[in-house]
Amino acid sequence: MRRPAVAGQFYPSRKEELEKMLRKFLELKKDGRVIACISPHAGYIYSGKTAGKVHSLLPDAETFVIVCPNHTGYGLPVAVSTQTWKTPLGEVESDIEFIKAMPKKIVAEDELAHVEEHSAEVQIPFLQFAHKNFRIVVICMRLQDEDTARDVAEEIIEAENRTKRKIVVIASSDMHHYLSDAECRKRDREIIDAILSMDIAKYYAKIYEMDASVCGYGPIAVAMSYARHRNAKAELVDYSTSGEVADKNFVVGYAGIVFRA
Repeated sequence: MRRPAVAGQFYPSRKEELEKMLRKFLELKKDGRVIACISPHAGYIYSGKTAGKVHSLLPDAETFVIVCPNHTGYGLPVAVSTQTWKTPLGEVESDIEFIKAMPKKIVAEDELAHVEEHSAEVQIPFLQFAHKNFRIVVICMRLQDEDTARDVAEEIIEAENRTKRKIVVIASSDMHHYLSDAECRKRDREIIDAILSMDIAKYYAKIYEMDASVCGYGPIAVAMSYARHRNAKAELVDYSTSGEVADKNFVVGYAGIVFRA
């Protein structure tokens, strides 16, 4: 059992309070064309509005594949969890059949990377509130380079082909960190435009050129690669910064993007 690491910090630990907050953020308009997305992972008071706009559009799926960055430095370079994940809203099982169907050329089973990692955990209550009868596959990336992102996407695609699952890929990422509100918005716009272009090489060039502090740039590239495989197009559905509720001199940016096939 993977027990919640940030309940009571990033989101309420009491079921009733959590449901009340999710009800405020979610206005369900499920879109069957959405096959992947980018959703932020900060505390709900900061990024919940943007995450809610994304999750409101996600269709029901058999398996949600959540790809997140590794903030802790623990565990293997690319680690998939096989545990059941618990939140105040209940338990969600990992899709073991899907995980077994992955070629494991780069992804390896490892729980240490997930023990204290918040960036996948905060996506799960949104899924629990909006969907029923689903499983998850959580992949945590400490390596986030272009080759690794492509390899992770190929593992997901191969497992999807083998299992015939209906899946949605969720890339968990915040945008630039700890800038003024105006500078963060300016820099984030450049990264968002690169994502919307669906040109992964251009996107990585922009990340490196700007020395961008986008924490989940690898998971974003996984979602882009998967979406390109499905001939999907990207759309920005919401953007915000923590400056909308906190200090505008020291903000984090949040982009909500969906990929429609």
